[in-house]
Amino acid sequence: MADETSPPPGQPAFHVEKLYLKDLSFESPNTPEMFREAGEPQMEFQLETNAVQKGPEHFEAILHVTVKVHLKDNVLFLVDVTYGGLFLLRNIPREHIAPTLGIECPNILFPYVRHLVADLVTEGGFKPVVLDPINFVALYQQQLQQQARQQAAAEA
Repeated sequence: MADETSPPPGQPAFHVEKLYLKDLSFESPNTPEMFREAGEPQMEFQLETNAVQKGPEHFEAILHVTVKVHLKDNVLFLVDVTYGGLFLLRNIPREHIAPTLGIECPNILFPYVRHLVADLVTEGGFKPVVLDPINFVALYQQQLQQQARQQAAAEA
């Protein structure tokens, strides 16, 4: 008996096999002194995506987020999260694999990262940081443009 969720043979399939936390760090080097400081904290945010083929039909997509909040010259806290997922891409046309890994997979991973960041910051004694939604389509297009510029520069 076939699995009811499996597509018919030969049909494209995109499936989340597993989601997992790869690395997590929270640092608050200047507490408790910083709890008494007045002022408007400044946030630095970095995001990286990556994907690696792990088998003929399996790919690992990674989302790495760093949030650093400082007040004046002192770090309030630093959160570093690497979250991954193992995805099945079966019978997907070759030209659709990179956009799926660069757009769809990070869109699936991001809510988990956002939740982790908010919880960690709250547990650290600070107001939660709620990360804004990310336009992974625009980020993917920027990466393609950057790669094209680099390739043109290398050929020149």
